[in-house]
Amino acid sequence: MEPELKPVLSGQDIIALQGIVRRVPVSDHVIDYALRLVRSTRPGDKSSPQFVRDWLSWGAGPRAAQYLVIGAKARAILSGRFAATCEDVRANAAAVLRHRLFTNFTADSEGVAPIAVVERLLKEIEPPSEKDYR
Repeated sequence: MEPELKPVLSGQDIIALQGIVRRVPVSDHVIDYALRLVRSTRPGDKSSPQFVRDWLSWGAGPRAAQYLVIGAKARAILSGRFAATCEDVRANAAAVLRHRLFTNFTADSEGVAPIAVVERLLKEIEPPSEKDYR
């Protein structure tokens, strides 16, 4: 027997929810963390870790930071919170970044996939501590 599918949300409901997500506040330190993660994926950036320069030919662009923040806002709302955190950014990093990173021959020959680069970035690029909050 085929399950009966019923709409849960209308198109208008989805647009209204998107508007709510966009209004979720984000602290400067959370935005700075998202920007730092994205910039760290760019092999030409002086702040990029050596493994990024060794393994990537192209990193994430500005929209990646925007989507990290929007994803963080959506995760916060879905978790019943009214503000996004660095942990929300971290939770979305793989989904947002992995398809925006282009590995080079070195990474390919070593079997390093973009997701491995994201995972290592999350280990090495620490979120800000309380002293960094403004």
